[in-house]
Amino acid sequence: MPTEIVLKNNVNNVSRTAQNLIGSEIIKLAGEIKEKISNGEKIYNLTIGDFDSKIFPIPTEFREEIVNAYRNYETNYPDASGVKELRNSVSDFLKKFGKLNYNSDEILISGGARPLIFALYQTLLDKDDKVVFPVPSWNNNHYTYLSHANAKEVETLAENKFMPTANELKPHLKDATLLALCSPLNPTGTMFDKDELEEICELIIKENESRGEGQKPLYLMYDQIYWTLAFGEVEHVNPVTINPKMRNYTIFIDGMSKAFAATGVRVGWAMGPENIISKMKAILTHIGAWSPKPEQIAAAKYLANFNSVAEYINKMNERVKFRLMKFHNGIQQLKNEGFPVDSIAPEGAIYLTVKLQLKGFQTKEGKILQNSNDITQFLINEAKIALVPFSAFGAHNSEWFRLSVGTCPSQDIEPILSNLKNAIEALTF
Repeated sequence: MPTEIVLKNNVNNVSRTAQNLIGSEIIKLAGEIKEKISNGEKIYNLTIGDFDSKIFPIPTEFREEIVNAYRNYETNYPDASGVKELRNSVSDFLKKFGKLNYNSDEILISGGARPLIFALYQTLLDKDDKVVFPVPSWNNNHYTYLSHANAKEVETLAENKFMPTANELKPHLKDATLLALCSPLNPTGTMFDKDELEEICELIIKENESRGEGQKPLYLMYDQIYWTLAFGEVEHVNPVTINPKMRNYTIFIDGMSKAFAATGVRVGWAMGPENIISKMKAILTHIGAWSPKPEQIAAAKYLANFNSVAEYINKMNERVKFRLMKFHNGIQQLKNEGFPVDSIAPEGAIYLTVKLQLKGFQTKEGKILQNSNDITQFLINEAKIALVPFSAFGAHNSEWFRLSVGTCPSQDIEPILSNLKNAIEALTF
């Protein structure tokens, strides 16, 4: 009989990288919530950075073009950079709506933003290179780890809307290879204002001018995947429009996932210096992380219809802003009534930043809430509300949470606020 080989649960069976990789705290939390819901519990799940497609469907014209592409047998491999028609349409879309001028050879299409971010890190970073990024922020710690680089986390402040300032970043940019920024920011739903981003750009330019020949530049990854979801008094700004010198050092991460509620369609793009984009493409050819060809062809046709695009974006902004402001106003009302809560006025994306100052409070079962995990579990068990703590985004000892409205029916907002009020009222201090 053949000898049966049994692989024991031994850390030596996998690489050191795999051994020490930390899984997503958000996905772990989502799994716990899903299990409770499957067991019959009513949980208002506001953790998901996604859209309920029945509440926020993709544009009708886009959906029809996807179906047509499949009917026309457009199901073979796409070009490695993305189909030329889509890169041309993205170029025109960016000129029309984003005040950015990139030609098709400076644009790379992929299956959403994640492969592009991974490819960017792999393109720019050698082992032990320094990556600077603010916390809270999404996944920069994991991409830095996978690149065997060194992370420099810059803790941001609520009084600055959790957006990093030039003064906070300045001490850490010397000898750094990459600065990773995002606006509108996941998880906060806040954005850079023009003056602050302008100061950061000046720091990057000065740092690069100080570097010797043969030394790597300091690059900026500017994740603007939520940029069309911008409302309120703050207008979305980008580094290249603010300072044209930044064009040589900026790589944008962008796509259709958030602007068009198309997270599962997987059409993302990066744009930047052609030499960087071409190397990112080379990396992705070995991964096969391209966007499906039918979706690319459909996106090319849809994005060329500026009137439909503008109408959809405007409607999305109205509906998202309505939900965010209703939550924000409700939290502020609770604050005015003396409850230990707060929120930051939303400016973009699909997120509201909520503060729950519940550390030290005692539940009716006698448990003292000591950290963000305790507060998270209290909300789920007693208020039937699920939020993501900022600790999942790298923040330390935080009482701040991300509230996402992408899957929230508007009629649920009042019951959620009522549940929160009732649960906090049952606490003792």
